[in-house]
Amino acid sequence: MRSSHKLNGNDSSHGASMNTAVVAGGAGFLGSHLCEKLLEQGHAVICVDNFATSDRDNIGHLQHKAFQLLDQDIVNLTHEQVSEAGKIFNLACPASPVRYQISPLETLNTSVRGMDSLLSIARKIKARVFQASTSEVYGHPTVHPQTESYWGYVNPIGPRACYDEGKRCAETLCFIYREEFGVPVRVARIFNTYGPRMDPSDGRVVVNFIVQALRNEPITVYGDGTQTRSFCYVDDLIEGILLMMSDDNDCTGPINLGNPVEVTVCELAQHIVDLTSSRSRIVLRPLPTDDPPRRRPDISFAREALGWQPHTDLETGLTRTIAYFESKLRQGKSILGHERGKQRGSSHQPLAGADVA
Repeated sequence: MRSSHKLNGNDSSHGASMNTAVVAGGAGFLGSHLCEKLLEQGHAVICVDNFATSDRDNIGHLQHKAFQLLDQDIVNLTHEQVSEAGKIFNLACPASPVRYQISPLETLNTSVRGMDSLLSIARKIKARVFQASTSEVYGHPTVHPQTESYWGYVNPIGPRACYDEGKRCAETLCFIYREEFGVPVRVARIFNTYGPRMDPSDGRVVVNFIVQALRNEPITVYGDGTQTRSFCYVDDLIEGILLMMSDDNDCTGPINLGNPVEVTVCELAQHIVDLTSSRSRIVLRPLPTDDPPRRRPDISFAREALGWQPHTDLETGLTRTIAYFESKLRQGKSILGHERGKQRGSSHQPLAGADVA
């Protein structure tokens, strides 16, 4: 059965300007790209971020009269601060396993209390809400590829539960507010996404491999390297988000957004070695707890409901991402960030994690 919730007459913003958008987590990897694109499309943007895991450099170039930064936690955001907004995009939550396992309570609160806060604001100002959910709601999947109708197989007390269950609860909140109060919501389950502005110290597989390859260090593969992932380039993902929130789309979701092309982790590592002409060798390390063995989205619903599918092939996307990190390495920033991540006490660097904020 297809999960294709349709809104009735509730999907309107009577008191707010649809030209003003709030981006929670707007200084993060995805959030900064979304802010940039919204400004290009003529929106005024209110970026809300407490910089717990994001980087001011990501939005430093957005010197625009229509861009406003609120340096605060979304839990403390008030409707008066964003009263003109017609759209609220929620991308506020650590998406890196390294980061959210360091601060599990903060991660859970951001997902649950933060979502509740934004939905409450949306109810008051009559705004539409986008929730950046994640493929991690599927957990250790027993079906492949993952469809939106699959309920998931998640460990509620494992080391990843603060993120996985937090995102699952956030989806629940979206549909409660929709049914109880008529708040128009859009829910996307985002699969692994990569591209420029990723944090070099957050432990995700693409950036780990690129930084290690550029430094000619051993490339650390966790497990035997046969586990698979599907990687979506950031520009394609942002296009899908904007289509979900467009005025002529009435599909609530959840909708999978990701690239259905599946590669093994070892294939990815070798591809990056080749593209960087690196002298790095691949070394194997123990697989982290609850790391899913396979991850690939079924995006037939996104094709049907949004007319969306990714267009950037892996080689093109990796080439652009490598160029970004080469530039950072020349500035010395990437090396410092990578070392800082190691010093924060991570004993491993898990492979999965939808790149959300």
